[in-house]
Amino acid sequence: MKGCFGNMKELSVCFVGIGSIAKRHIRNLKKICAKRSITLKIDSLRHMAHDDNDKYGFSHIYTDYSQIKTIYDIIFITNPTEYHLDALDNLTHFARNFFIEKPVCSVSQLNQIQTLKQKENAVYYVACPLRYNAVIQYIKENVHTDDIFCVRSISSSYLPDWRPGTDYRESYSAHKSMGGGVSIDLIHEWDYLTYLFGNPQKVNYMSGKKSDLEIDSDDYAVYMADYGDKIVELHLDYFGRKTIREILIFTKDETILGDIANSRLTYLKSGKQLDFKEERDDYQIRELEHFLDMISKDAENDSSIEHAARVLQLTQGVID
Repeated sequence: MKGCFGNMKELSVCFVGIGSIAKRHIRNLKKICAKRSITLKIDSLRHMAHDDNDKYGFSHIYTDYSQIKTIYDIIFITNPTEYHLDALDNLTHFARNFFIEKPVCSVSQLNQIQTLKQKENAVYYVACPLRYNAVIQYIKENVHTDDIFCVRSISSSYLPDWRPGTDYRESYSAHKSMGGGVSIDLIHEWDYLTYLFGNPQKVNYMSGKKSDLEIDSDDYAVYMADYGDKIVELHLDYFGRKTIREILIFTKDETILGDIANSRLTYLKSGKQLDFKEERDDYQIRELEHFLDMISKDAENDSSIEHAARVLQLTQGVID
């Protein structure tokens, strides 16, 4: 993932939707550009007035797609998932490249991907930051997949703790009609599994609601995937009272525990341990840097719209 952003000196971007993830991207993009002496211009499209516009340094603030006339180097699609395809359709002529938050669209919109028009020579990248986590990167670079017999992956956490200061019952996660459900919220796991091992040959899938959380979306999803030479088990839930985000890898010589939540990797047989000591912004910044390398032609797009659609299908137990 090493690159140099070409000879980039200026960068113009527009964010469609200014939620928590957009604010994180803005903060990190400013850090990257300052470090690389890149002049950054940021505009935004927000459908409602806000009193924090000056905080983010927006040059222009739009309230409707029709107001946008500028062609940007990048448009960040960071609005709610069900509006991603609409934003891409409306803004296709106003960006040289697109950074799209995950998931690429809602499950019910998957059939629209085939008719989505994409510009030639433009990068359409769908965010997948967890694959840039130091634990996953170490596994990618140092663990030979041919030596692996079995993988167990888990992401368990307590939904009411996700967004401090807000009522979890009012979040999109709590409502199936809004695209909520643990299989979609935790799409990161299937993304990094396909990043490490490719697509499975077949998958068995089960989901539903078992906890007393006041939600109508699924609070668990479990999968058993057959890769031919290995088995991958995946467990996702909203009800784990202690956050666990781990990948356990069984090889012919070792059992390797990747603790993604705590950025630590342990070889359980030999006792060797690696502590990467990183924060969330560290791997989010690596993702943005990799994306800038893509638009400078210093890296290949490894998370296209088509790839992201296949991962979204996998969350529903479907293999394309």
